[in-house]
Amino acid sequence: MPQVIIDGQKYEYEGQHKLLQFIQDLGKEVPFFCYHPSMSIPANCRQCLVKVGQYVKDRETGEYEMGENGERTIRWFPKLQTACNFDLADDMVVHTQETDDLVKRAQKDNLELILINHPLDCPICDQAGECPLQIQTYKYGPEGSRFEVKKVHKPKRVQLGPRVVLDAERCINCTRCTRFTSEISKTDQLTITSRGDKNYPITAPGREFSDPYSLNTVDLCPVGALTSADFRFKARVWEMNQTPSIDITNGKGCNIDLWTRDNLVLRITPRFNGDVNDHWMPDEGREAYKIFNENRISRPLQKLDGEQILSAWSNASATFSEEIDQRDKKEILFVGSPNVSVEENYALQKYANILGISEPIFVPHIEEGKGDGFLITDDLAPNANGCRLLGFKEINQKELKKRISKATLIVLVNDHFVDRGLLSENDLENKYLVTFATNHSSTTKIADLVIPITSAAEHAASYVNIDGRIQRTIAAKETKYSNRRLDLEMSEGRLDRYGTNFDNWVSEDNKIDCIPLWSFITETAEKSGLDLSFENGREIMNEISKSFKVFEKVSYELMDQNSGIQLSTDQAPVSTEGK
Repeated sequence: MPQVIIDGQKYEYEGQHKLLQFIQDLGKEVPFFCYHPSMSIPANCRQCLVKVGQYVKDRETGEYEMGENGERTIRWFPKLQTACNFDLADDMVVHTQETDDLVKRAQKDNLELILINHPLDCPICDQAGECPLQIQTYKYGPEGSRFEVKKVHKPKRVQLGPRVVLDAERCINCTRCTRFTSEISKTDQLTITSRGDKNYPITAPGREFSDPYSLNTVDLCPVGALTSADFRFKARVWEMNQTPSIDITNGKGCNIDLWTRDNLVLRITPRFNGDVNDHWMPDEGREAYKIFNENRISRPLQKLDGEQILSAWSNASATFSEEIDQRDKKEILFVGSPNVSVEENYALQKYANILGISEPIFVPHIEEGKGDGFLITDDLAPNANGCRLLGFKEINQKELKKRISKATLIVLVNDHFVDRGLLSENDLENKYLVTFATNHSSTTKIADLVIPITSAAEHAASYVNIDGRIQRTIAAKETKYSNRRLDLEMSEGRLDRYGTNFDNWVSEDNKIDCIPLWSFITETAEKSGLDLSFENGREIMNEISKSFKVFEKVSYELMDQNSGIQLSTDQAPVSTEGK
């Protein structure tokens, strides 16, 4: 097997590898700016310089040539090489900045050249705290500047498009952003203008940066040249909690991180998953922070004399039970939702089964032509396949109206049919409408009973994407009834750890008065004397894995270890309960 010697250590490898990526995969570090594993390699920042040589072999005998000291002779390349585009070869010898002073000096000098015209914006720059240039300057750069001449000035605060702002003075011309629009999103909306120390990325004259994946360039930027218009100046990175989750704005289920401070989601960034979204996500998914923060339903709402008023949880639960008990089971319609998790749909399904109500139905949320064949899909719901695998009957608008007309009590779960245009207010006239929802909408405004439930940012639950991959969320936000210090899964940042309710950065107003759907069903079932109890999403998934063959290998632990589990969506759901 071929081997390479890096800083005196031997490593075996198979296949073809680029030197920089191989070093990174070993957990070692070589600084770089322009390289990205999912894009082409321009080798233009020159920061990943290393010393490379090869053991000398006799061509006839194949024996290694030995030096006077008895060690193998190394034939070094005459100049330092960029590790990013250098292919591994058998018997290659590599010295990084860890073992070679020449490499260390070259990287230091290169950083000094990069910093010549770079402004000292770190105190006001959004990238501070997670800036590769800032970090590498501390690690490998000069201690100060020797340049006393005036720096080159370029355009600042340029609104490239609705979501991205450019500060050209900070740009180091790594070309990551332009390569992204050329190779990944394929819009070619960004290019480098001017030459020499005057160049920077920009759109064509009269055009705006409207790429539906534009904010990925902000993630890619190794400095603070490109920033998010929504997130600018909202928070420092060290003030926020970073929680892994998944995108719930369409059926792809991109892996994401939720960044929270004071119980508000301030930004959403992509998290790498080679089986789902690679390093990217659409801009629409990032705007989900508004769903988690704004227009939230807090406390139950009950309609009295034609007007919705705030109600106590005990009243809401009692009213829900009374409305079910006083009706013929054939007049009750439970409607599941592709917008909520597998666990929530299962809790609703089991509750309906115990009551003897017909199996819940669901209506997929498809917008033909919406998808782009990449990460945006026609399916606008994150869990349609989850509903199918649980055995929910999939119906269309015509069938929905037919079933609505026959029912007197309708229970909806976070599906806003009036807003979607599937139903009108007249279709729901003289019906008792109960809706479990996270946000206010035209549908919730006409409901007789509104139960606020936790969103994907407030509970741990799983979703099956359009490719049949089940993935899960982790709670990033507290509710009135949860506490991140007691929930071991929830991340705890510096402000959470040391803040108190009397500090300026902590506000109880940002905690929503809502509970998980399964908690409400458990409470209601107990009051009715039904044998039904769910503690949390993990417990529900364990029960699902024992009840449905398609989920039999699914657990939260395996989902975490494998970044999701691939299910067979062609397999008809078979219940194994009681077997």
